[in-house]
Amino acid sequence: MTKSGLILVLGGTGHYGRHIVKALTADNQKVRILSRNMTKARQILGEEPEIIIGDITSKEVVIQALEGVNAIVISVSAFNRKMIRKLKLIERDSVLMVFEEAERLGINRIVYISVYGKPDTNVDMLQGRIKREIEDTLEKSSFNYTILGAPPSMEIFFSMIRNGKMTVPGGGPTALPTISPIDLGIIAAQTVIRSDLNRKRFSLVGSDVISFRDATERISKITGNEIGFRKVPLLLIRAAATITGLLSAIFPYISQLLKFIILMNTAFTPDVIEQVIEHQKLLKETFDYQPLTIEEFAIKFYKNK
Repeated sequence: MTKSGLILVLGGTGHYGRHIVKALTADNQKVRILSRNMTKARQILGEEPEIIIGDITSKEVVIQALEGVNAIVISVSAFNRKMIRKLKLIERDSVLMVFEEAERLGINRIVYISVYGKPDTNVDMLQGRIKREIEDTLEKSSFNYTILGAPPSMEIFFSMIRNGKMTVPGGGPTALPTISPIDLGIIAAQTVIRSDLNRKRFSLVGSDVISFRDATERISKITGNEIGFRKVPLLLIRAAATITGLLSAIFPYISQLLKFIILMNTAFTPDVIEQVIEHQKLLKETFDYQPLTIEEFAIKFYKNK
């Protein structure tokens, strides 16, 4: 076991961040997080990590959180109804501020949780453009950095099940790489304590590349409950995206969510399977973990419900 000193996890109570913190504390690493709510953070993470109360948008709080830190994991997200209007402030401006202060303080090791593939420069989604800019900034920096590109969380399949039916906008791609948040946490925890992964980018993926229809059948079998499948035509989603795009100032979350749905349906083409095989091989050669199947994750998911 390698000790990496004090590790700051930004976004430590988030969907992926909480699993990164849990994997690090399970490895007896010293962890600090930044949270606006002490009670909520303790409910999610327990008593192990040190908690600094404050907001990542505050330079004063960030400086306090960085004191004595040896490495940083950045897993921040504002892609939700409550925070979407602050997405640029949180995911771009604050992260760039963290880089600036980390460089000033001599903190060199950074792990950044991005999206599956590095976004194109003309990507339509604001979050994608921000991820691209952050990755470009790291590539031009002198940091010892590693980028972990996360596909959609495996929980996406379960989030669409309501009243015994999986309803999927656009039907989803024929081959969707996903990863369980547990696996991502393990990989990120191993990454941040290593110094030999400098300037590397990994596209993360779990054990399976499946469609939503296949996921429906496999979840049905493991739970013993027959789950139906319903496809909402992509044409309707595109029409809704056009309307909400014109009203994005009023409906920013819905506008961005519809863009994500369209991107998910169109970006993951069948040839992604060949890429995933290479990504899986590299991950297994680099990290010590056994990826969860959708069946194994389903058992854990429903057990925690």
